[in-house]
Amino acid sequence: MKKILLSIVTLALLSFNAYAATNKFVIQVSTDDARTQKIVLNNAANLQKYFGADNVDVEIVAYGPGLGILTTGNKNSSRVEKMAMSDIKFSACQNTMNGFKKKNGHLPTLTDGVDITPSGVVRIGELQQKGYSYIRP
Repeated sequence: MKKILLSIVTLALLSFNAYAATNKFVIQVSTDDARTQKIVLNNAANLQKYFGADNVDVEIVAYGPGLGILTTGNKNSSRVEKMAMSDIKFSACQNTMNGFKKKNGHLPTLTDGVDITPSGVVRIGELQQKGYSYIRP
């Protein structure tokens, strides 16, 4: 009886993990075009709406001119903050931030809920190696 119960529990856990692992998306934003940035946020929201927040991992990675979407001065900053609170992950490229500092004398101010990754391009590659589907609007 214990073996049967253990088999059922193991099968249930494997089934859950297989389902969760198939719903992973990384979205690249590397442009300062406002329309494209809006599409990026809409894509993330639509993925979460379709799969359900508990059944999908979405990470938006911003680098180069796209970093602006994750700063407090961006018109989408309040939306980014709300989305971060709803389990959408945001990663800002440290390389881009360092370039900004070199040019402007200070680091950009990031919106609350944004994480920093050493390299945006590397982060995207790492996520793809972990099975994330790549989206670039």
